[in-house]
Amino acid sequence: MLELFVKSIFVDNMIFAYFLGMCSYLAVSKNVKTSFGLGIAVIAVLIITVPVNYWIDNYLLKEGALVWISASLAEIDLSFLSFIIFIGVVAGIVQLLEMIVEKYAPALYNSLGIFLPLIAVNCAILGACLFMQERNFPTVGGSFVYALGSGVGWMFAIVAFAAIRERLRYSQIPKPLQGLGISYIITGLMGLGFLAFGGL
Repeated sequence: MLELFVKSIFVDNMIFAYFLGMCSYLAVSKNVKTSFGLGIAVIAVLIITVPVNYWIDNYLLKEGALVWISASLAEIDLSFLSFIIFIGVVAGIVQLLEMIVEKYAPALYNSLGIFLPLIAVNCAILGACLFMQERNFPTVGGSFVYALGSGVGWMFAIVAFAAIRERLRYSQIPKPLQGLGISYIITGLMGLGFLAFGGL
């Protein structure tokens, strides 16, 4: 489990290994505090949605998953519904999280703006659910550890990038590279740096 946790943070990092969740990564990473808040929100969504989707996949969707209801349902395969159900679960959890953040952390809610509801369409969340399905973890604990590691890795990436962008405000960047240009270059360099963890 520890190996899976570390690997999902560094080796299989959603941003630097798969470039998933780039829209909110680039848009919200101008401020470390806001980036940290969004990272916590992404972790919360992941640690709920990935295990829930694990149960749905293993007890409702896979071929033979419905055998717990009746032996006559053993050959039914509903896996073609995975995408739509996974997206529905993610959207429902994000709506709940948005209401909680709005009620208990209005400053964070205002600073995140439109990007909080956009977690529902953050490809890193759906990507984690689909990778969970592909890796076929033997227990729900494996899916939880993977979700936690993926969320921590995503938060680590966006907070580190936000810290670099805050320092860049005081740097003399050539005019053609200012804005997204230098952001893409830094992201690429950070991705190359994270390739070194592949030897772990």
